[in-house]
Amino acid sequence: MEKKTFKLGLVPKLIIAIIVGILIGQFMPEGICRAVVTASGLFSTFLKFVIPLMIVAYVTMGIADLSQGAGKLLLITVCIAYGSTLIAGSASYLVAANLFPHFMSAGALEQIAETADKSLPSFFSMQIIPLLDTLSAVVLAFILGLCLSTMRGEEIGDSLYNVMKDFSGIIDKVLHNVIIPLLPLYICGTFVDMTYSGKTFVILGILWKVFLVVILMHLICILLQFMLAGTVSKKNPFALIKNQLPGYTTALGTQSSAATIPVNLKCAEADGVCEQIRNFVVPLCANIHMAGSMITITACATAVCLMNQLPISLATVIPFIMTLGIAMVASPGAPGGSIMTALPFLYMVFGATAGDPNGPICAIMVALYITQDSFGTACNVSGDNAIGVIVDSIYHKFIAVPEK
Repeated sequence: MEKKTFKLGLVPKLIIAIIVGILIGQFMPEGICRAVVTASGLFSTFLKFVIPLMIVAYVTMGIADLSQGAGKLLLITVCIAYGSTLIAGSASYLVAANLFPHFMSAGALEQIAETADKSLPSFFSMQIIPLLDTLSAVVLAFILGLCLSTMRGEEIGDSLYNVMKDFSGIIDKVLHNVIIPLLPLYICGTFVDMTYSGKTFVILGILWKVFLVVILMHLICILLQFMLAGTVSKKNPFALIKNQLPGYTTALGTQSSAATIPVNLKCAEADGVCEQIRNFVVPLCANIHMAGSMITITACATAVCLMNQLPISLATVIPFIMTLGIAMVASPGAPGGSIMTALPFLYMVFGATAGDPNGPICAIMVALYITQDSFGTACNVSGDNAIGVIVDSIYHKFIAVPEK
């Protein structure tokens, strides 16, 4: 009788990495902390190089393998993702405007801002320039995927399709043998840096009520998205949420929607989403679906306005959310990417003077956002798979023609 070997799952590994990172950052000397951050930084550089290739490989093949309705599915996916982002941001403002005035202090953000520029330096770093940026990769994947889907076997042969299929297999190999096994190291390094520089605990000690309200909004958003997905697909929404735990935990540690794509693809597979749909919806939504980030940005902007006696209303927030929903496309490649993308547009809420990207108000906004970025990213990627379940259901019910 063959003996079963115990294998630790991805979620426990990620949780252990977070705990170890906090302990190292809190109790270990600077040299050890910098060593871990250096290793994590090197992996991060490699990951940023692979992410655009991953998008090209998966999105192209996902669209190319759709024999019917590829263009329609793309349009449906983009509309759902944008609509989800707008609704999430609007709801976040309404909640924040009604709750935050009851428990905010005037000097809290200044204490948070003190940790904004503190970061543990690596011993050394390497620069690997990606062949494409993420937005270029998305556009290229659209072009290749749609053309292969409509032209293959009629106007062109199978040569390019086979090349992309083999390329996708290579990326699969890299993901399963390099990226996923090393994700705990990446997450550990992130928490070492945050803990050593004081970012991990400062928000809990100063604005913990605001922090908890934002996290609660993220969790409610995830619940509603999966309830909708479960209703459309006739699947148990709580089973879908359970399947999402590895993706949620990974995003919590990496603070990057793009870096979570490999794990999120596995979550989508567990949800029963077919390979073609998950291969284009998950990488695509990682770059265009920003519901969690929008909740955090809108709540933080409301908090900053309340603390600095700046006027804010739904009339000023809605145009800001609509603009940011487009501007943030392809911003999730790095931690804090969404707020850095939002900086040039903060004047729409704060006004021309207070909204200066280099001014103190915007610096405070960045500091407050960064402390909650992990949870916004985790909400983003969870919603990506809810969209995947919905699109998969639409595809099989209304678009795919059963083979005779």
